[in-house]
Amino acid sequence: MPNYAECQRDLDSYISARVPVICVRTIEQQRALRLVRNAGTQPRRATMPFWIYTRATGLRDLRTNSAVLEDRSLTGAMEYAAAQFTSRPNATLVLVEPDGLDADTPLSRHVAELARLADTNMGGIVLITDSPVWSGLQRLGMSLRLDPPDADEMQATLSAFLDDHRGHIPIAWDAQDTRRAAEFLVGVTEGEAINLMATIATKGSVEAADVVALAQAKDRIFNDLNGLEKMAVRAGEHTVGGLSNLRSWLERRGRLLQADLRATALRPPRGVLLAGVPGCGKSLSARAVAAQWQLPLYRLDMASIHGKYLGESEGRLREALESADRLAPCVLWIDEIEKGLAGADDGTGVPQRVIGHFLFWLQESRSRAFVVATANNVRSLPPELLRKGRFDELFFVDLPDAGDREEIIGIYYRRYLKTDPGAELLARLVDLSEGFAGSDIEAALNDVGSEVFLGGGGEEVRPAFVLDTFANTVPLSRSNPEQIEEIRAWGRERAVPAGRFTATTAQGPSGQTRRIVFLDD
Repeated sequence: MPNYAECQRDLDSYISARVPVICVRTIEQQRALRLVRNAGTQPRRATMPFWIYTRATGLRDLRTNSAVLEDRSLTGAMEYAAAQFTSRPNATLVLVEPDGLDADTPLSRHVAELARLADTNMGGIVLITDSPVWSGLQRLGMSLRLDPPDADEMQATLSAFLDDHRGHIPIAWDAQDTRRAAEFLVGVTEGEAINLMATIATKGSVEAADVVALAQAKDRIFNDLNGLEKMAVRAGEHTVGGLSNLRSWLERRGRLLQADLRATALRPPRGVLLAGVPGCGKSLSARAVAAQWQLPLYRLDMASIHGKYLGESEGRLREALESADRLAPCVLWIDEIEKGLAGADDGTGVPQRVIGHFLFWLQESRSRAFVVATANNVRSLPPELLRKGRFDELFFVDLPDAGDREEIIGIYYRRYLKTDPGAELLARLVDLSEGFAGSDIEAALNDVGSEVFLGGGGEEVRPAFVLDTFANTVPLSRSNPEQIEEIRAWGRERAVPAGRFTATTAQGPSGQTRRIVFLDD
């Protein structure tokens, strides 16, 4: 049941029960007013007085909108209501965004006393506010929380907007497009959604491609993103070479992320954990996913959430994850996640609480925020993070094989030298780049491109110079072989390979059963 309908039902029950104080918490004032008017204008309540007070209009009759007092002050409205509560039964006063009710103040005590007076004659007060209400006042009655529209209510709002514009501008959306757009806009208010749709309609049409444009425009609403950094994603700049297994898996997950899952028990994809050798494309994959799915990309730096005060770290993480839920659909990139989740044996208990809150969010959140987490120091990852059901899958990103290196060399050769390498040169570069990570190949070809540019760029690239550059590049696998081999040994036994993989044995050196993947079936 949509949130609005639930609040309507509860509000109607509280008014019928003559609860003396009803607090409606929301950031959508107009939507809350519509909620109260729907309850107050029902025929069975025709004899019950309803007044509404706002700072702009003063005290007015809820049904006729006619002014009740010339005095527009809150004090005048409360004095009038006190007299009416004494003389008339079943009266209700609606106060919209009253200031100073979040603490024990003279005003909050005054409102509490007014509510007690109303209670003696079956009256009540409805408070519409986006701020907390003093507990001494709130405990006199009941509270409601009106959240932004869910997908069903948003779909109804978008359908109504499109119906109003049919016949005036071309509209290419069908029911499935409207549903996708509604799911993309979950987390924004009704007014914000209408503003976005109106902006699209001003160009003279509503096209199928505008569904994705809504997801990209949504993040412009949120100017203050707690703990999240918006990352620029430009098409064509984040092509990933190799990693064929990971790319195929992400392509299927992308379809699932945008699908209508209401008729199934499935939840939107949660995310993927990429562990492996530094420089082999883990971070690039996060950017590539966002570019391929045409979704905004946000980076959460886990190392930066830790604060020096008690509860500060957990609060920062909670705010960041709540922001991600509001921004969904989006890609949430958590770089070097082990830095933020390390230290489980810390005596303060902070790392354990941070881990617990993050895992709870991974498990329970139903938003379409797709997490791409990367890790280099895989042995420091907490075991509970690796359990199936947290992330959708754990991939190991290894050094590229010959076929992957050929693809990667082609990508960066074209990017930096604006041409394709010849077949003979490509074959020799593949041999010379044995043990290279993708970042090593990029660095070598960037050096070549730099020299060509400095030389004027008019001469054809000499193959000997390219070969010399590769031959003089020392990759991490040769400068620090022990560390790289330790990482690779971990990944071979505990994760699905991100690239092509052919299994020849069923057990690792420790006797543990290894995961076997057959990609050629």
